[in-house]
Amino acid sequence: MNAAPASHGTPPPALTVRVGDWSVLGEQAAAVRTAVFVREQGIPAEHEWDVMDGQSVHCVACRGVRPIGTGRLLPDGRIGRMAVESDARGQGVGAVILDALIDVARRRGDRRVWLHSQRAAMGFYARRGFETIGEPFDEVGIEHVTMQRVL
Repeated sequence: MNAAPASHGTPPPALTVRVGDWSVLGEQAAAVRTAVFVREQGIPAEHEWDVMDGQSVHCVACRGVRPIGTGRLLPDGRIGRMAVESDARGQGVGAVILDALIDVARRRGDRRVWLHSQRAAMGFYARRGFETIGEPFDEVGIEHVTMQRVL
């Protein structure tokens, strides 16, 4: 008789992804953005929040009930505020969020999406079909570059 393999703990909860407006997803999106941009990267909180949150489509990824990633799509096709909690990076969370926002843009008829990528994240976006346009620039004390993807 063969013994069942030993359990090594409970597997992590599945990733759930929700797309919606700020009134529904704002609290979860704000929690991730505060952790990543304000606490981790030191961006002043007053630079993190703007009127575009209320006009954007948001995406939040959760593991169980914990929000671990977020991003938003503005009316002009700009993707922004992409953030993934440090302990969830490298697990495909950002790609799932980006794909969800691109899908929204494509369904509403946008011809392109664009973003301001931190220099450290350029490879992530390039692997997903984005190309650099223009020269690097400073945004909130961090070097960025504009990138776009034609849909």
